[in-house]
Amino acid sequence: MNFLAPAAFALSLLLPLIVALYLLKLRRTEREVSSTYLWRKMVRDMEANAPWQRLRRNLLLILQLLFLLVLIFALARPFTLVQGVGGEALILILDTSASMSATDVAPNRLEAAKQRARQLVDDMLDDARITVISAGTEAQVRVASTQDRRQAHLAIESIQPEMGGSELGVALELASAIAARQPDTEIVVLSDGRVTLPERLALKGRLTYLPVGIDGQNQAISQLTLEKAPGSGALTAFAQIANYGAQPAQNRLLLYANGALLNAYDLELPARGQQAVVVEDLPPDTVQIEARLAEEDMLPLDNQAVAVLTGGSGSISVALVSPGNRFLETAISLFPGAELTRVDTRVLAEEQAENDAASGPLIPEADLTIFDGYVPGEDELPDGNLLFIAPVSSTEMFTTTGTIETPVLNAANVDDPLLSHVSLTGINVLDAVSIPLPDWARPVIMGESAEGSSPLLFVGEVDGRRVAVLAFDLRRSDLPLNMAFPLLWANLFQWLVPGSSGGIPQQVNPGETISFLPPVEGEAVTVTRPDGSVVRLNMDAGRLVFADTTELGVYRVSWGESGSAAFVVNLFSNQESLIEPAASLPGPAAEGSGEGTQDQLARREWWRPFALLSLAVLTGEWFVYQRAALVRLRDDASRFLERFRR
Repeated sequence: MNFLAPAAFALSLLLPLIVALYLLKLRRTEREVSSTYLWRKMVRDMEANAPWQRLRRNLLLILQLLFLLVLIFALARPFTLVQGVGGEALILILDTSASMSATDVAPNRLEAAKQRARQLVDDMLDDARITVISAGTEAQVRVASTQDRRQAHLAIESIQPEMGGSELGVALELASAIAARQPDTEIVVLSDGRVTLPERLALKGRLTYLPVGIDGQNQAISQLTLEKAPGSGALTAFAQIANYGAQPAQNRLLLYANGALLNAYDLELPARGQQAVVVEDLPPDTVQIEARLAEEDMLPLDNQAVAVLTGGSGSISVALVSPGNRFLETAISLFPGAELTRVDTRVLAEEQAENDAASGPLIPEADLTIFDGYVPGEDELPDGNLLFIAPVSSTEMFTTTGTIETPVLNAANVDDPLLSHVSLTGINVLDAVSIPLPDWARPVIMGESAEGSSPLLFVGEVDGRRVAVLAFDLRRSDLPLNMAFPLLWANLFQWLVPGSSGGIPQQVNPGETISFLPPVEGEAVTVTRPDGSVVRLNMDAGRLVFADTTELGVYRVSWGESGSAAFVVNLFSNQESLIEPAASLPGPAAEGSGEGTQDQLARREWWRPFALLSLAVLTGEWFVYQRAALVRLRDDASRFLERFRR
């Protein structure tokens, strides 16, 4: 143990002074007398009648010496070296994503991270500046550059777990901006490492990653749908259960229809594998199904999921402008509520040659219009959302610049919802149209070739409507023959036409903001959350916006006297369900940290417990010194209570 203020030991010179005072203390024996009149002269005698007499054992003397010794030890500021941080400023980033609710460390990972954060705050120097940032679906600065330890502890205590992912990249950018204004700053990330970081992230300050968690065994419901077959109207439920652990697992799936137990299924889940359960011919009155895993694991949040039957009118009009594409027609017909109108491009060209514009539009209006190998003129562009497949020429929305030969498909962002459960491995494309990414779009699938990298699928919004562009012809690839095709198509279709009732989606990720058109003009629209609370929605740029999707379960949207729809929030996230702690942060975070991610030696001061101990000893000494008065006070109180009872 070392000391920051060893000069405080000079106060030990007071120890012999206390002993000397006891040696010179006047010795008297207490006696009861009838009057003190004759004793006043003796009371005035303040000198010891036998100075430097033998020192006797005295409890008060021992307590006073002990108090001074402990106080001197506290003033000397003892410390020990521990693994931690030792800068002049500390920025704590706590991951609050869903995976931090795992219970492999008691009581859960977030509470363990908060306990470690509190210890790091206590280990810092008294004049060090503390910043606390929470990284959940949003990055929030809880307290910035404070020297008040109590304020830092309150900020840490206020952090609560969330149901979504972690914006750790944004939190690191905030921390870097704060670190740029104060020298010798340590940035400490307390997380399980299951996060996504941007490719380029330049950090100011030294980064330290402290992993939280010890186990990765977890099973989850990774997908749940309730669909109505076109024509027959038969209801079918599809559930997918994934094992994210490194060991095989057994579990039981319980399926409920409208709140009543429908069936149970025993599952054998391989390591890092999954199993699907398809339930056909559900009761015709089923509007909601719920799936639960009977066996509990480290992350209960993903052990249950809910699916609802699409509300509203249930019909979605789709216009397919194509020379004929059996793959697309089949995919559209399998989507619940889709009403397909086919427009043959060869017939369309003949009609355009024979008729003039006065005869009316040749492409019907629809909720979604798909142009397969065809690009209309500006005057022919219908309203509604658009999907372009292998466009043959440029439009006002994008520009074609040539052809790409045999591109290799890669995900632009593996966590993109459009690629949920979609594997691009082994998909071959003969050629694709080269289209520079427009300003309004974000890439979903990239194609790598000898010419470089080019987007093969990109999406975005143009003038208030959703637009997607697929740069290659499905018939010149083996994508339709791959299991990725129905999953990619379902994700893309739901993004382009997110349900009826003004575009209310059926499935929403935790923390995601949804926006949709008012189902009925002039009617108030409310949302009832899973906990029963009701929120009234306000208009924003002609659309209704709802952002409070932090709770898992069913959300009911209501308008007018009887209008209603529903959407669900489930934890369908491979990133959050894969709870095995990462040894280091992904990507460039560790590379750009300057000092790496190893723990450093820090000073842990112990003056506070010694100060509390000295206060306790001083309090005990006072009680010993006043014991006679306290006894008399007790006796007087007893006599008073006795008289009061009489």
